[in-house]
Amino acid sequence: MQKTLLEAEAHGAILVAVSAGPEVAEEAAKLWMEEKPDEYFFLEIFGSAVVEHLTTMTGARLCAWAENREMSILPHYSPGYPEWDIAEQPRLLELMKRTATQTPCQIDVLDSGMLRPKKSLLAVFGMTRRTERVRRLTADLIPCESCSFNSCQYRRVPYVRAAEYSNSIISLRTAEPEAAVAPAVIALDTQAKYAVNPKALKRWADERLTLTVNDDGTVDALFRYEGTTCSNMGRTIRFDYRVTLGPREQGYPIRDEKCAPAPGDEGHKFMCRYMANAEHLMVAIDHEKPLLGQPLNDVLTWQRQATGAGCSCEPGDRKHKWGLVFETIHYALVQRDKV
Repeated sequence: MQKTLLEAEAHGAILVAVSAGPEVAEEAAKLWMEEKPDEYFFLEIFGSAVVEHLTTMTGARLCAWAENREMSILPHYSPGYPEWDIAEQPRLLELMKRTATQTPCQIDVLDSGMLRPKKSLLAVFGMTRRTERVRRLTADLIPCESCSFNSCQYRRVPYVRAAEYSNSIISLRTAEPEAAVAPAVIALDTQAKYAVNPKALKRWADERLTLTVNDDGTVDALFRYEGTTCSNMGRTIRFDYRVTLGPREQGYPIRDEKCAPAPGDEGHKFMCRYMANAEHLMVAIDHEKPLLGQPLNDVLTWQRQATGAGCSCEPGDRKHKWGLVFETIHYALVQRDKV
């Protein structure tokens, strides 16, 4: 870790603690006592996956924070990794508790270095203003290559282990042609219960939505929203919602999304929040990316307000509109798959 920080000319570090909570370990111990080893091992693996997910998402959030400040976040390192004795975890946790303004993650550490709850992790993310060094130095200094959050908008290079995993699968299939094939991903719920009337979704899919299926199976969607401001005599506003989805066999994961005024639109300038602080509103609209990285099917269980104003001034109204967009895309793809 020290070598990485020095080579990247890091000027500071962010200390992170994540935990799946004590409930996982408690329930796993209970299952073991009840002589249910399968359920026990499942919970053990699930708890580890939760910790890995939390660490990955924290890294993605830090990358977003750093990008706006012309900085880069380096790969995280933790006690127990090569050349960092796990017995030093008490010192790191003590440093966190001394410097943290709040500690929502209740973690303790034993003298051995083992954390409690068991499914927890302490990590150090270096940060540097020398972004050009991160971009051109060796792979060790490119955090994206060790980060599995593939849909991240700040990704600079592919995730290395993704290619390694694909090669492993190819090798396994070559060596074991008779091996069982993993079940296919359910792309979309064809019996979906939408929050929006299906008749409206059909009309919007026909009139407002354009879908482009690329050679690699990814899908580019463009949705044109039309509404009116709530004041200033109800000016017409038009926003373009652009969404990139992964292939069908992967469950149409939402890889990228962007909302911006349609070319030539002037109505958005008469929204009350725009007139009060245009930059603040437009930055908020540009940065909001709901359900990013999740399969499109998740829109069916996404909690949001049932109705929204015609404008995009408030977060709840913008979230409502994203729901309309995702449900229209979902509906259109379901109909397409039926053909």
